[in-house]
Amino acid sequence: MRLTVLGGGGFRMPLVYRALLDDTGDAAGRCTELVLYDTDQRRLDAIRAVLAEQATGRPTAPAVRATTDLDQALRGADFVFSAIRVGGLEGRANDERIPLGEGVLGQETVGAGGVLYGLRTLPVALRIAERIATVAPDAWVINFTNPAGMVTEAMQRVLGDRVIGICDSPVGLCRRAARAVGADPDRATYDYVGLNHLGWLRRVVVDGRDRLPELLGDTGALESFEEGKLFGAEWLRALGALPNEYLHYYYFNREAVASIRQAPATRGEFLRDQQARFYATAGSGAPGALREWERTRLEREATYMAESREATGGWERDSCDLDGGGYDRIALAIMRAIARDERATLILNVRNRTAVPGLDEDAVVEVPCVVDAGGARPLATGAVAPDQLGLMLSIKAVERSAIEAATTEAGSDSGIARGAALRALALHPLVDSVKVAGRILDASGALTRS
Repeated sequence: MRLTVLGGGGFRMPLVYRALLDDTGDAAGRCTELVLYDTDQRRLDAIRAVLAEQATGRPTAPAVRATTDLDQALRGADFVFSAIRVGGLEGRANDERIPLGEGVLGQETVGAGGVLYGLRTLPVALRIAERIATVAPDAWVINFTNPAGMVTEAMQRVLGDRVIGICDSPVGLCRRAARAVGADPDRATYDYVGLNHLGWLRRVVVDGRDRLPELLGDTGALESFEEGKLFGAEWLRALGALPNEYLHYYYFNREAVASIRQAPATRGEFLRDQQARFYATAGSGAPGALREWERTRLEREATYMAESREATGGWERDSCDLDGGGYDRIALAIMRAIARDERATLILNVRNRTAVPGLDEDAVVEVPCVVDAGGARPLATGAVAPDQLGLMLSIKAVERSAIEAATTEAGSDSGIARGAALRALALHPLVDSVKVAGRILDASGALTRS
Protein backbone atom coordinates (compact mmCIF):
# COMPACT_ATOMS: atom_id res chain seq x y z
CA MET A 1 0.00 0.00 0.00
CA ARG A 2 1.35 3.42 -0.95
CA LEU A 3 0.84 6.47 1.26
CA THR A 4 1.67 9.92 -0.07
CA VAL A 5 2.14 12.76 2.41
CA LEU A 6 1.71 16.30 1.11
CA GLY A 7 3.83 18.50 3.30
CA GLY A 8 6.18 15.56 3.81
CA GLY A 9 8.96 17.86 4.97
CA GLY A 10 6.81 18.99 7.89
CA PHE A 11 8.10 18.72 11.43
CA ARG A 12 5.53 16.17 12.60
CA MET A 13 6.18 13.73 9.74
CA PRO A 14 8.27 11.42 12.00
CA LEU A 15 5.16 10.88 14.15
CA VAL A 16 3.39 9.44 11.11
CA TYR A 17 6.36 7.23 10.28
CA ARG A 18 6.54 6.05 13.89
CA ALA A 19 2.90 4.94 13.65
CA LEU A 20 3.61 3.13 10.38
CA LEU A 21 6.61 1.36 11.93
CA ASP A 22 4.46 0.18 14.82
CA ASP A 23 1.74 -1.20 12.54
CA THR A 24 2.04 -4.98 12.86
CA GLY A 25 -1.31 -5.80 11.29
CA ASP A 26 -2.14 -7.76 8.18
CA ALA A 27 0.63 -7.27 5.60
CA ALA A 28 -1.98 -6.86 2.84
CA GLY A 29 -3.17 -3.60 4.38
CA ARG A 30 0.16 -2.31 5.65
CA CYS A 31 1.93 0.70 4.17
CA THR A 32 4.96 -0.56 2.23
CA GLU A 33 5.90 2.68 0.47
CA LEU A 34 5.84 6.21 1.84
CA VAL A 35 6.14 9.10 -0.63
CA LEU A 36 7.00 12.51 0.79
CA TYR A 37 6.04 15.58 -1.22
CA ASP A 38 7.13 19.09 -0.32
CA THR A 39 8.00 22.30 -2.13
CA ASP A 40 11.14 22.69 0.01
CA GLN A 41 13.93 20.22 -0.75
CA ARG A 42 15.91 21.28 2.33
CA ARG A 43 13.04 20.31 4.61
CA LEU A 44 12.62 17.00 2.81
CA ASP A 45 16.31 16.20 3.29
CA ALA A 46 16.13 16.93 7.03
CA ILE A 47 13.03 14.80 7.60
CA ARG A 48 14.41 11.92 5.51
CA ALA A 49 17.45 11.90 7.79
CA VAL A 50 15.19 11.54 10.83
CA LEU A 51 13.13 8.79 9.20
CA ALA A 52 16.26 6.87 8.19
CA GLU A 53 17.35 6.74 11.83
CA GLN A 54 13.86 5.69 12.91
CA ALA A 55 13.97 2.78 10.45
CA THR A 56 17.28 1.44 11.74
CA GLY A 57 16.88 -2.21 12.67
CA ARG A 58 13.30 -2.36 11.34
CA PRO A 59 13.39 -4.72 8.33
CA THR A 60 9.69 -4.19 7.53
CA ALA A 61 9.95 -0.38 7.57
CA PRO A 62 8.13 1.23 4.64
CA ALA A 63 10.42 2.38 1.85
CA VAL A 64 10.68 6.16 1.71
CA ARG A 65 10.78 8.27 -1.44
CA ALA A 66 10.80 12.07 -1.62
CA THR A 67 9.90 14.43 -4.44
CA THR A 68 9.04 18.05 -5.19
CA ASP A 69 6.85 17.00 -8.17
CA LEU A 70 3.20 16.86 -7.09
CA ASP A 71 1.91 14.62 -9.89
CA GLN A 72 4.79 12.21 -9.37
CA ALA A 73 3.98 12.06 -5.67
CA LEU A 74 0.28 11.40 -6.27
CA ARG A 75 0.52 8.83 -9.04
CA GLY A 76 -0.29 5.34 -7.73
CA ALA A 77 -1.21 6.51 -4.21
CA ASP A 78 -3.78 4.52 -2.25
CA PHE A 79 -3.98 7.17 0.47
CA VAL A 80 -3.00 10.83 0.43
CA PHE A 81 -2.31 12.54 3.73
CA SER A 82 -2.53 16.33 3.29
CA ALA A 83 -0.58 18.33 5.87
CA ILE A 84 0.56 21.39 3.93
CA ARG A 85 1.34 24.83 5.35
CA VAL A 86 1.01 27.44 2.63
CA GLY A 87 3.35 30.33 3.40
CA GLY A 88 5.24 28.35 6.01
CA LEU A 89 5.61 29.44 9.60
CA GLU A 90 6.42 32.97 8.46
CA GLY A 91 2.88 33.08 7.08
CA ARG A 92 1.49 31.79 10.35
CA ALA A 93 3.44 34.39 12.31
CA ASN A 94 1.91 37.14 10.16
CA ASP A 95 -1.59 35.65 10.51
CA GLU A 96 -1.22 35.91 14.29
CA ARG A 97 0.62 39.22 14.57
CA ILE A 98 -1.58 41.31 12.23
CA PRO A 99 -4.85 40.79 14.19
CA LEU A 100 -3.03 41.36 17.48
CA GLY A 101 -2.03 44.76 16.15
CA GLU A 102 -5.74 45.55 15.99
CA GLY A 103 -6.35 44.27 19.50
CA VAL A 104 -8.15 41.07 18.47
CA LEU A 105 -7.13 37.43 18.77
CA GLY A 106 -4.18 36.32 16.68
CA GLN A 107 -4.22 32.51 16.59
CA GLU A 108 -3.45 29.92 13.93
CA THR A 109 -6.97 28.53 13.36
CA VAL A 110 -9.31 30.63 15.50
CA GLY A 111 -10.57 34.14 14.81
CA ALA A 112 -9.05 36.46 12.24
CA GLY A 113 -5.80 34.49 12.14
CA GLY A 114 -7.65 31.33 11.18
CA VAL A 115 -9.55 33.16 8.45
CA LEU A 116 -6.31 34.58 7.00
CA TYR A 117 -4.75 31.13 7.07
CA GLY A 118 -7.78 29.72 5.29
CA LEU A 119 -7.79 32.45 2.63
CA ARG A 120 -4.15 31.72 1.84
CA THR A 121 -4.51 27.93 1.95
CA LEU A 122 -7.82 27.22 0.22
CA PRO A 123 -6.75 28.08 -3.36
CA VAL A 124 -3.76 25.74 -3.03
CA ALA A 125 -5.84 22.98 -1.43
CA LEU A 126 -8.37 23.22 -4.26
CA ARG A 127 -5.64 22.97 -6.90
CA ILE A 128 -4.27 19.90 -5.11
CA ALA A 129 -7.76 18.35 -5.03
CA GLU A 130 -8.04 18.86 -8.77
CA ARG A 131 -4.69 17.14 -9.34
CA ILE A 132 -5.77 14.22 -7.14
CA ALA A 133 -8.99 13.91 -9.14
CA THR A 134 -6.92 13.68 -12.31
CA VAL A 135 -3.85 11.68 -11.23
CA ALA A 136 -5.13 9.52 -8.35
CA PRO A 137 -8.95 9.48 -8.52
CA ASP A 138 -9.25 6.29 -6.44
CA ALA A 139 -7.10 7.56 -3.55
CA TRP A 140 -8.58 8.36 -0.16
CA VAL A 141 -7.54 11.78 1.15
CA ILE A 142 -6.95 12.29 4.86
CA ASN A 143 -6.78 16.00 5.53
CA PHE A 144 -4.93 17.49 8.48
CA THR A 145 -4.23 20.82 6.79
CA ASN A 146 -5.61 23.64 8.93
CA PRO A 147 -8.13 25.13 9.25
CA ALA A 148 -9.09 21.47 8.91
CA GLY A 149 -12.89 21.77 8.73
CA MET A 150 -12.79 24.60 6.20
CA VAL A 151 -10.16 22.92 4.02
CA THR A 152 -11.93 19.54 4.15
CA GLU A 153 -15.23 21.07 3.06
CA ALA A 154 -13.54 22.87 0.16
CA MET A 155 -11.72 19.75 -1.02
CA GLN A 156 -14.93 17.72 -0.79
CA ARG A 157 -16.44 19.99 -3.43
CA VAL A 158 -13.92 18.43 -5.83
CA LEU A 159 -13.43 14.92 -4.40
CA GLY A 160 -16.63 14.23 -2.48
CA ASP A 161 -16.66 11.92 0.53
CA ARG A 162 -13.23 10.49 -0.33
CA VAL A 163 -11.83 13.41 1.69
CA ILE A 164 -11.87 12.85 5.47
CA GLY A 165 -10.63 15.49 7.89
CA ILE A 166 -8.85 14.63 11.12
CA CYS A 167 -7.77 16.43 14.29
CA ASP A 168 -6.16 15.17 17.48
CA SER A 169 -7.89 17.60 19.88
CA PRO A 170 -11.16 15.64 20.35
CA VAL A 171 -9.49 12.30 21.01
CA GLY A 172 -7.13 13.95 23.51
CA LEU A 173 -10.07 15.49 25.39
CA CYS A 174 -12.00 12.21 25.40
CA ARG A 175 -9.08 10.18 26.70
CA ARG A 176 -8.27 12.70 29.43
CA ALA A 177 -11.90 12.75 30.59
CA ALA A 178 -12.03 8.95 30.75
CA ARG A 179 -8.82 8.78 32.76
CA ALA A 180 -10.20 11.41 35.15
CA VAL A 181 -13.04 9.06 36.13
CA GLY A 182 -10.67 6.11 36.44
CA ALA A 183 -11.83 4.42 33.23
CA ASP A 184 -9.85 2.83 30.44
CA PRO A 185 -10.13 5.32 27.52
CA ASP A 186 -10.27 2.42 25.05
CA ARG A 187 -13.34 0.92 26.77
CA ALA A 188 -15.39 4.13 26.79
CA THR A 189 -17.59 5.61 24.09
CA TYR A 190 -17.95 9.34 23.58
CA ASP A 191 -20.73 11.70 22.56
CA TYR A 192 -18.93 14.61 20.90
CA VAL A 193 -20.38 17.24 18.55
CA GLY A 194 -19.11 20.32 16.80
CA LEU A 195 -16.92 21.72 14.06
CA ASN A 196 -13.15 21.47 13.92
CA HIS A 197 -11.65 23.30 16.93
CA LEU A 198 -15.19 24.07 18.09
CA GLY A 199 -16.75 21.07 19.80
CA TRP A 200 -18.12 19.72 23.06
CA LEU A 201 -17.89 16.35 24.80
CA ARG A 202 -21.39 15.66 26.11
CA ARG A 203 -21.19 12.10 27.44
CA VAL A 204 -18.50 9.61 28.50
CA VAL A 205 -20.13 6.19 28.55
CA VAL A 206 -18.43 3.33 30.39
CA ASP A 207 -20.18 -0.04 30.70
CA GLY A 208 -23.45 1.53 29.61
CA ARG A 209 -23.35 4.39 32.13
CA ASP A 210 -22.62 8.06 31.42
CA ARG A 211 -19.80 9.08 33.77
CA LEU A 212 -19.72 12.77 32.79
CA PRO A 213 -22.21 13.93 35.50
CA GLU A 214 -20.01 12.23 38.09
CA LEU A 215 -16.94 14.01 36.71
CA LEU A 216 -18.67 17.40 36.62
CA GLY A 217 -19.61 16.97 40.25
CA ASP A 218 -16.05 16.24 41.42
CA THR A 219 -14.01 19.46 41.37
CA GLY A 220 -10.75 17.68 42.15
CA ALA A 221 -11.13 15.18 39.34
CA LEU A 222 -12.46 17.82 36.96
CA GLU A 223 -9.53 20.15 37.46
CA SER A 224 -6.96 17.36 37.30
CA PHE A 225 -6.61 17.49 33.51
CA GLU A 226 -6.03 20.12 30.84
CA GLU A 227 -9.55 21.19 29.95
CA GLY A 228 -10.57 21.34 33.61
CA LYS A 229 -7.64 23.62 34.35
CA LEU A 230 -8.30 25.77 31.30
CA PHE A 231 -12.01 26.36 31.87
CA GLY A 232 -12.47 25.83 35.61
CA ALA A 233 -14.99 23.58 37.34
CA GLU A 234 -17.61 26.30 37.80
CA TRP A 235 -17.85 27.09 34.08
CA LEU A 236 -17.81 23.45 33.04
CA ARG A 237 -20.66 22.68 35.40
CA ALA A 238 -22.56 25.68 34.02
CA LEU A 239 -22.08 24.34 30.48
CA GLY A 240 -22.85 20.75 31.41
CA ALA A 241 -20.25 19.62 28.88
CA LEU A 242 -16.49 19.60 28.32
CA PRO A 243 -15.41 22.02 25.55
CA ASN A 244 -12.59 21.46 23.11
CA GLU A 245 -9.52 23.35 24.32
CA TYR A 246 -9.80 25.86 21.46
CA LEU A 247 -13.06 27.16 22.90
CA HIS A 248 -10.92 28.85 25.55
CA TYR A 249 -10.33 31.57 22.96
CA TYR A 250 -14.10 32.18 22.82
CA TYR A 251 -15.10 31.80 26.46
CA PHE A 252 -12.05 33.64 27.85
CA ASN A 253 -11.21 35.82 24.88
CA ARG A 254 -10.13 38.94 26.79
CA GLU A 255 -7.75 37.00 29.01
CA ALA A 256 -6.34 35.00 26.08
CA VAL A 257 -5.67 38.09 23.98
CA ALA A 258 -4.01 39.87 26.89
CA SER A 259 -1.78 36.87 27.58
CA ILE A 260 -0.74 36.50 23.93
CA ARG A 261 0.01 40.22 23.58
CA GLN A 262 2.20 40.13 26.69
CA ALA A 263 4.18 37.12 25.51
CA PRO A 264 7.62 37.75 23.96
CA ALA A 265 6.51 35.89 20.80
CA THR A 266 3.37 34.43 19.32
CA ARG A 267 3.14 30.67 18.92
CA GLY A 268 3.91 31.00 15.21
CA GLU A 269 6.98 33.13 15.87
CA PHE A 270 8.23 30.68 18.48
CA LEU A 271 7.80 27.68 16.16
CA ARG A 272 9.30 29.56 13.20
CA ASP A 273 12.51 30.23 15.10
CA GLN A 274 12.59 26.83 16.82
CA GLN A 275 12.12 24.86 13.62
CA ALA A 276 14.62 26.96 11.69
CA ARG A 277 17.24 25.73 14.16
CA PHE A 278 16.07 22.13 13.83
CA TYR A 279 16.11 22.07 10.02
CA ALA A 280 19.53 23.70 9.91
CA THR A 281 20.91 21.04 12.25
CA ALA A 282 19.08 17.97 10.91
CA GLY A 283 19.74 18.90 7.30
CA SER A 284 23.46 19.31 7.79
CA GLY A 285 24.16 15.62 7.21
CA ALA A 286 25.65 15.14 10.67
CA PRO A 287 24.44 12.15 12.74
CA GLY A 288 21.86 12.65 15.47
CA ALA A 289 18.93 14.00 13.41
CA LEU A 290 16.45 11.83 15.32
CA ARG A 291 17.81 12.96 18.68
CA GLU A 292 17.57 16.62 17.64
CA TRP A 293 14.02 16.10 16.37
CA GLU A 294 12.93 14.45 19.64
CA ARG A 295 14.46 17.25 21.72
CA THR A 296 12.69 19.87 19.60
CA ARG A 297 9.41 17.93 19.69
CA LEU A 298 9.36 17.74 23.48
CA GLU A 299 9.97 21.47 23.73
CA ARG A 300 7.17 22.05 21.23
CA GLU A 301 4.68 19.87 23.13
CA ALA A 302 5.58 21.36 26.52
CA THR A 303 4.84 24.88 25.25
CA TYR A 304 1.58 24.01 23.44
CA MET A 305 -1.18 26.56 24.28
CA ALA A 306 1.21 28.17 26.76
CA GLU A 307 -0.58 31.52 26.57
CA SER A 308 -3.92 29.94 27.59
CA ARG A 309 -2.27 28.11 30.46
CA GLU A 310 -0.64 31.38 31.54
CA ALA A 311 -4.02 33.12 31.41
CA THR A 312 -5.47 30.48 33.76
CA GLY A 313 -2.82 30.65 36.45
CA GLY A 314 0.14 28.98 34.77
CA TRP A 315 0.54 25.21 34.91
CA GLU A 316 2.57 22.49 33.21
CA ARG A 317 1.17 19.89 30.83
CA ASP A 318 0.86 16.34 32.14
CA SER A 319 3.52 13.89 31.01
CA CYS A 320 0.90 11.70 29.29
CA ASP A 321 0.03 14.65 27.02
CA LEU A 322 3.62 15.16 25.84
CA ASP A 323 3.78 12.01 23.73
CA GLY A 324 2.99 14.01 20.61
CA GLY A 325 0.92 11.26 19.03
CA GLY A 326 -2.71 11.60 18.15
CA TYR A 327 -3.47 12.64 14.61
CA ASP A 328 -0.92 10.13 13.28
CA ARG A 329 -2.71 7.28 15.06
CA ILE A 330 -6.08 8.53 13.82
CA ALA A 331 -4.78 8.59 10.25
CA LEU A 332 -3.44 5.05 10.60
CA ALA A 333 -6.75 3.88 12.08
CA ILE A 334 -8.62 5.31 9.08
CA MET A 335 -6.27 3.59 6.65
CA ARG A 336 -6.62 0.27 8.47
CA ALA A 337 -10.41 0.50 8.56
CA ILE A 338 -10.67 1.28 4.85
CA ALA A 339 -7.88 -0.96 3.50
CA ARG A 340 -8.72 -3.97 5.68
CA ASP A 341 -12.43 -3.31 6.17
CA GLU A 342 -11.83 -3.20 9.93
CA ARG A 343 -14.80 -1.33 11.37
CA ALA A 344 -13.75 1.51 13.68
CA THR A 345 -15.48 4.42 15.41
CA LEU A 346 -13.50 7.67 15.26
CA ILE A 347 -14.23 11.38 15.72
CA LEU A 348 -13.67 12.86 12.25
CA ASN A 349 -14.49 15.80 10.02
CA VAL A 350 -17.02 14.60 7.45
CA ARG A 351 -20.08 15.76 5.51
CA ASN A 352 -22.96 16.15 7.94
CA ARG A 353 -25.68 14.37 5.94
CA THR A 354 -28.32 14.28 8.71
CA ALA A 355 -26.09 13.72 11.76
CA VAL A 356 -26.34 17.18 13.36
CA PRO A 357 -29.81 18.76 13.35
CA GLY A 358 -29.74 22.41 12.33
CA LEU A 359 -26.85 22.12 9.87
CA ASP A 360 -27.28 21.34 6.19
CA GLU A 361 -26.21 17.99 4.75
CA ASP A 362 -23.04 19.31 3.04
CA ALA A 363 -21.65 21.09 6.09
CA VAL A 364 -18.48 19.42 7.32
CA VAL A 365 -18.87 18.61 11.02
CA GLU A 366 -16.66 16.95 13.62
CA VAL A 367 -18.53 13.99 15.13
CA PRO A 368 -18.11 10.27 15.86
CA CYS A 369 -18.13 8.25 12.64
CA VAL A 370 -18.18 4.60 11.66
CA VAL A 371 -15.32 3.85 9.27
CA ASP A 372 -14.94 0.74 7.09
CA ALA A 373 -14.14 -0.10 3.48
CA GLY A 374 -16.89 2.26 2.34
CA GLY A 375 -15.34 5.28 4.06
CA ALA A 376 -16.58 7.34 7.02
CA ARG A 377 -20.24 7.80 7.95
CA PRO A 378 -21.31 10.18 10.74
CA LEU A 379 -23.41 8.93 13.61
CA ALA A 380 -26.52 10.87 14.58
CA THR A 381 -25.84 13.24 17.46
CA GLY A 382 -29.35 14.13 18.52
CA ALA A 383 -30.40 17.65 19.46
CA VAL A 384 -27.63 20.20 20.00
CA ALA A 385 -27.83 22.84 22.74
CA PRO A 386 -28.86 26.27 21.34
CA ASP A 387 -25.63 27.99 22.42
CA GLN A 388 -23.56 25.28 20.74
CA LEU A 389 -25.60 25.25 17.53
CA GLY A 390 -25.61 29.04 17.35
CA LEU A 391 -21.84 29.21 17.52
CA MET A 392 -21.49 26.38 15.01
CA LEU A 393 -23.77 28.19 12.55
CA SER A 394 -21.81 31.44 12.93
CA ILE A 395 -18.47 29.75 12.28
CA LYS A 396 -19.88 27.72 9.39
CA ALA A 397 -20.93 31.01 7.75
CA VAL A 398 -17.38 32.29 8.23
CA GLU A 399 -15.91 29.13 6.70
CA ARG A 400 -18.18 29.26 3.68
CA SER A 401 -17.46 32.93 3.07
CA ALA A 402 -13.74 32.10 3.04
CA ILE A 403 -14.35 29.24 0.60
CA GLU A 404 -16.39 31.59 -1.60
CA ALA A 405 -13.54 34.11 -1.57
CA ALA A 406 -11.04 31.43 -2.58
CA THR A 407 -13.14 29.99 -5.38
CA THR A 408 -14.18 33.41 -6.68
CA GLU A 409 -10.58 34.61 -6.70
CA ALA A 410 -9.68 31.62 -8.85
CA GLY A 411 -12.20 32.98 -11.37
CA SER A 412 -10.47 36.38 -11.31
CA ASP A 413 -13.38 38.42 -9.94
CA SER A 414 -11.37 40.28 -7.31
CA GLY A 415 -14.25 42.52 -6.21
CA ILE A 416 -16.53 39.64 -5.26
CA ALA A 417 -13.60 37.78 -3.71
CA ARG A 418 -12.78 40.75 -1.50
CA GLY A 419 -16.40 41.06 -0.39
CA ALA A 420 -16.52 37.40 0.59
CA ALA A 421 -13.17 37.63 2.39
CA LEU A 422 -14.28 40.74 4.28
CA ARG A 423 -17.49 38.95 5.24
CA ALA A 424 -15.50 35.94 6.50
CA LEU A 425 -13.44 38.17 8.79
CA ALA A 426 -16.18 40.56 9.93
CA LEU A 427 -18.73 37.84 10.70
CA HIS A 428 -16.35 36.00 13.01
CA PRO A 429 -17.55 36.39 16.62
CA LEU A 430 -14.02 37.28 17.75
CA VAL A 431 -13.63 40.21 15.32
CA ASP A 432 -15.43 43.20 16.83
CA SER A 433 -15.62 45.67 13.94
CA VAL A 434 -16.07 45.65 10.18
CA LYS A 435 -13.42 48.38 9.92
CA VAL A 436 -11.01 46.25 11.92
CA ALA A 437 -11.74 43.34 9.59
CA GLY A 438 -11.01 45.52 6.56
CA ARG A 439 -7.70 46.73 7.97
CA ILE A 440 -6.66 43.16 8.80
CA LEU A 441 -7.54 42.00 5.29
CA ASP A 442 -5.59 44.83 3.68
CA ALA A 443 -2.53 44.31 5.89
CA SER A 444 -2.47 40.58 5.19
CA GLY A 445 -2.52 40.72 1.41
CA ALA A 446 -4.50 37.48 1.66
CA LEU A 447 -6.10 37.83 -1.77
CA THR A 448 -2.87 38.44 -3.63
CA ARG A 449 -0.40 35.86 -2.34
CA SER A 450 -1.98 32.44 -2.94
